[in-house]
Amino acid sequence: MIQRLLSLAGPIILANLASPLLGLVDTAVIGQLGDVVLLGALALATMIFNFIFWGFGFLRMGTTALVAQAKGRKDNQAATDVLMRSLLLASLLGITLWLIQQPLHALVFSLTGASQAVEAATSTYYQIRIWGAPIHLMILAIMGYLLGQQRTRQVLLLQVILNGSNIIFDLVFVVFLNWSVAGVAAATLLAEVITLFLAFSIVFQPLLSPRAQLFNARLLDWPSLKTMLSIHRDIMIRTLCLIFAFAWFTDSGARLGDDFLAANLLLMQFVTFSAFFIDGFAMAGESLIGEAHGQANPTSIQTVIRAVFLSGAGIASLLTLGFFLFSAPILHLLTTNREIVEVALEHQIWMLLTPLISFPAYIYDGLFIGATKTREMRNAMLIALAVYLITWFLTQSLLNHGLWLALMIYYVARASSLAYYHLTLYRFHSSHET
Repeated sequence: MIQRLLSLAGPIILANLASPLLGLVDTAVIGQLGDVVLLGALALATMIFNFIFWGFGFLRMGTTALVAQAKGRKDNQAATDVLMRSLLLASLLGITLWLIQQPLHALVFSLTGASQAVEAATSTYYQIRIWGAPIHLMILAIMGYLLGQQRTRQVLLLQVILNGSNIIFDLVFVVFLNWSVAGVAAATLLAEVITLFLAFSIVFQPLLSPRAQLFNARLLDWPSLKTMLSIHRDIMIRTLCLIFAFAWFTDSGARLGDDFLAANLLLMQFVTFSAFFIDGFAMAGESLIGEAHGQANPTSIQTVIRAVFLSGAGIASLLTLGFFLFSAPILHLLTTNREIVEVALEHQIWMLLTPLISFPAYIYDGLFIGATKTREMRNAMLIALAVYLITWFLTQSLLNHGLWLALMIYYVARASSLAYYHLTLYRFHSSHET
């Protein structure tokens, strides 16, 4: 099982690494301009689109779980139906975001606490990036389908194209054309258009055979739709809580001052790097757990759980060691502003602790998603968010250190809540439920 897990997780990890690498490049090209306002705008823009797009992460996660379970049952048509429903939902949601983009803009910017200069630059980013909403959401659905089918090498290909082209456009638009934050937004939008065309060619070419049925009466089958929407609802609530927690972190840093906001942005690049790395094993676990549930195989389920946790602990330890050795020189590469680097170095202990403290929460998330135990995962996240906000309130006197302490306790609360549900409700060996 370890060997199979590694074969699936390897391409996912490489694919995931492209995202924090893109974040590093975004930060670096803006950081080389030496303007703290532009760095703050990039941090705020990232927070906003985490809210807007990551809130629809159920299109990836829910699709992976349902497709993996269909794969376990050897029901290829059911897997195709899940993909088509997800693409239809992604299109509808994306068009809705187009239609409400101005009221959404007004709402979002009424809630932020950054300086007027930061908000003005962030607004420019928003006005460009929002037009990629349907494209981004459909890519999520296709990624979920490929992961559920355990076609992780194709997921890697799509991520390489997405992030590689994004980096190239970053350099062209920001470095050569001097479009600043607008260039970062335009680069992302254009890269997503290219990636969606490739994704369609990868997914639909094998589905165009005479035996495949892309459109049929089962697409609107109410029990199947109800199950999908229920799973998506729970994952969406969970994801919005997750994004709210990090948005609260970013906005609280902004209220402490532009220097803290920019320093936290630099440190969060390492946190994001570790999260995507660990998530490679969690996402592989999603697919394997889903397949085992489709097969109604409790022994395989327990084997997957042990393998994923052992792998997660090992990679978290390596990440902490790597950050300890190389974080300082990397920070100096990310920006020419020495004051921001000094502030970041004062708080780097929290970044070093993050992989070891956070990995159980990420691993549990993958296992619960793959098993479609989404209600329990949703409840655990609500509990963890409440603990996080209470801790933040009690530690405000510690300023930015208090903010990071609250984030660490949030990770512990997530893992502890999921562990409780694992012990009481996640007893797969006593149930063959899918």
